Amino acid sequence: MTRTLVGTLASLLLVLAAGPQEASAAYCGAACYSCCPTTACRPTACYTTCRVERETCYRTVYDMVQEPQEYTVNRTVYDTVYDDVQETCYRTVVETSYREESYQVSRPIYETAERVENYTVMRPVTETVYQDRCYTVQRPVWEESVRQCKRIVRRPVTETVEREVRCTVMRQVTETVNQERCYTVMRPVTTYRTVRRDCGQWTTQQVYHPGPVCPMLVPDACGCPRVCMVQRPGFTTCRRVWCPRIVEEQVPCTTYQPQVVRQVCPVQVCRYVPEVVVNRVPVQVCRMVCEEVVDNIPVRTCRMVCEQRTCKVPVQTCRMVAEQCTRRIPVRTCRMVCETKTCRVPVCTTRQVPYQVTRRVARCVPRCEEVKCTRMVARCVPRQEAYQVCKLVPQTVCPATPTCSTCGVGGCADGSCGYTAPADSTRPLTPAPEPEPETAPRTFAPAGPNT
Repeated sequence: MTRTLVGTLASLLLVLAAGPQEASAAYCGAACYSCCPTTACRPTACYTTCRVERETCYRTVYDMVQEPQEYTVNRTVYDTVYDDVQETCYRTVVETSYREESYQVSRPIYETAERVENYTVMRPVTETVYQDRCYTVQRPVWEESVRQCKRIVRRPVTETVEREVRCTVMRQVTETVNQERCYTVMRPVTTYRTVRRDCGQWTTQQVYHPGPVCPMLVPDACGCPRVCMVQRPGFTTCRRVWCPRIVEEQVPCTTYQPQVVRQVCPVQVCRYVPEVVVNRVPVQVCRMVCEEVVDNIPVRTCRMVCEQRTCKVPVQTCRMVAEQCTRRIPVRTCRMVCETKTCRVPVCTTRQVPYQVTRRVARCVPRCEEVKCTRMVARCVPRQEAYQVCKLVPQTVCPATPTCSTCGVGGCADGSCGYTAPADSTRPLTPAPEPEPETAPRTFAPAGPNT
């Protein structure tokens, strides 16, 4: 199509470029078609022109149609099945027994001993120095005294007493009680809920598209073909549009809700009742008795006596001399003596007693069921659509009216058509124009729907 259009435009440009040069050469540049009157532009011989004819053609158009199609799908559905399962449970039984247990008891034994302790005593030593001044002399005066020191001594006293020992014994008591057992059962509950579903459908809408504007050769009033922009016929396309339609439906929904079921069962229960047993056990008790002991300790004190002297007064200085002394200090020691004793200790032992329990266990059993579904399947439907095609048909036109004012001869210029026009003596004599060189008529292919 592009090559045909380019060739048509090139031929038209060649014709337009060659026409004015030939006219100027015929009249030596003195006249042209643009300056001649309307009556002078009429053809004097037969010429070929193009006639526009419209033709109706048909083409095949395919429409997409949505058709419902049913298909079957296998869906897995799970059912709940309850099975009775026997289980072995164990309960704890406590038994009491006695065992002999030995334990160690520490008994204190007090002993009195003497230890030798060395200590250091600072003894003053006096020296006399003579000075020519007044000074005060301090003379030590020693005094002996006795000081009483009181201390508390704890003396052990052993006594035998009887003590009540209370021990708790677990006595077994068996009784039958009604025990309430609860287990959960899944009950089906059906409810309805509103579901909004779109039940719309596809509709086909036709949309008209105008044709393109293309250059075409159209004869003007002088019969010369000229290029004009002509709009081509449009075409119609089909577009699918979804038209929604909302429908509300009641859909049943089955759910399983747990329900607690209570059941009263007689159960034999073994329980232990605490019982207090009192025993009198002789116990040897050692208690401490406090006694006050008075010790006389000799104490030597030194006091200084001041003396005032004049002239040459000997100054007496005192320095301390360390002396080692020994004394005996009574020491009381306590040592622990271990004794072994035996007593009965209650021991609780446990053992597991099995018993059978039945409980219900839920399990899911799958099964397949067929479900019919509907889907929309697209299908192409052909149809014939009419459209208009314009094409140029060449034809020969011969004028039948006189066109020359000089010779008064009508019809063709070469006399081939046999037309004779009456003479007109009122018109001036002018030379007849030279005939234009004949060119081969051009035919244009009709434009189809794709041009």
